[in-house]
Amino acid sequence: CLADAHGNVVVVSTRDCSLQRRHQKLVEEAPAPFLTAEQEDLLRVSSVAILREAGYVGAGTCEFLVAADGTVSFLEVNTRLQVEHPVTEEVTGIDLVREQLRIAAGEPLGYSDVAVRGHSFEFRINGEDPAANFLPTPGRISRLRLPGGPGVRVDSGVVEGDTVSGAFDSMIAKLIVTGATRQQALERSRRALAELEVQGIATVVPFHRAVVSEPDFAPADPDQPFTVHTRWIETQFAEKLSSLGAPAPAAEDTVEQHVERVTVEVGGKRLEVVIPAGLAVGGRRPGAAPRRAPSRRSQRSSSASANGNTLASPMQGTIVKVAVAEGATVAEGDLVVVLEAMKMEQPLVAHRAGVVRSLVTNVGASVTAGAVICEICD
Repeated sequence: CLADAHGNVVVVSTRDCSLQRRHQKLVEEAPAPFLTAEQEDLLRVSSVAILREAGYVGAGTCEFLVAADGTVSFLEVNTRLQVEHPVTEEVTGIDLVREQLRIAAGEPLGYSDVAVRGHSFEFRINGEDPAANFLPTPGRISRLRLPGGPGVRVDSGVVEGDTVSGAFDSMIAKLIVTGATRQQALERSRRALAELEVQGIATVVPFHRAVVSEPDFAPADPDQPFTVHTRWIETQFAEKLSSLGAPAPAAEDTVEQHVERVTVEVGGKRLEVVIPAGLAVGGRRPGAAPRRAPSRRSQRSSSASANGNTLASPMQGTIVKVAVAEGATVAEGDLVVVLEAMKMEQPLVAHRAGVVRSLVTNVGASVTAGAVICEICD
């Protein structure tokens, strides 16, 4: 919505943001594809009334929930442009950032109705591993190839060679795809996602590629509404997530072709250095055959799960909470620590009952994927 200082309020377009994980959006589209004429009219009338009553000035988004029985409930007003605003721009031709500046300068909007043409999707390209419950995956982007063609727009904050830090949000780019109809936008999305290539870190791209061919999200009959809802990923789609991890490297890959990042302390300063993977465990004897590097999938599964008495970190991150003390007795499922990376918290719980030993971490400490947090012994 746009509201100026002269009392004009305009609903620019509707959007749907049902495809979420952990209550955070992954895919958005405009216009909302499943609303009845009555529901859309209710949303528009309610949004205008809310903003006028509040005396709101600027760009903002009124959010609603539509229940399975059609009940419409008001959630909140986001008093800013949202991440998904490009899909509204693509189907209306309105530059929302420009309009925000015009409103701030005191200019009237100059229009009361906005025509919507076509359909647009936005795919958030996040540094997260869908096969590991969307855990964040900071690291260096070794290869980046962006798609192009009709209806394809990429808003990116990274280039090839950049290192994505775990201290910030996991989103590295947005892929926006537009077509004359929802079906055409889906076809273009499939092509664009197939062309998009990100190497060096795991991303949600495999998830997006799968979703745009899912009948629930992309029914073959364009007149049939999709059946995706805000908990669809963890209910209807959960079993398929494990197959969407990063592909294993070729069998001939060796340790010499892989690197590790190690944090060291020199003169009281903490530094991150890059070394050959084998060097961290003593390297290779002269003349010895190179060792095969484990696949990315096996590395992920071994580092992300507890083994015997050892509880290890499933990801690179920062300890933001330590819930137990050395020598404490815990039951299986008790909280041990909370990790944070890319603005997401990940609780790490005891994998077995026992006594906490060798607790090696404290609040504020940085850990790598696979780092030992503690031992839980009998």
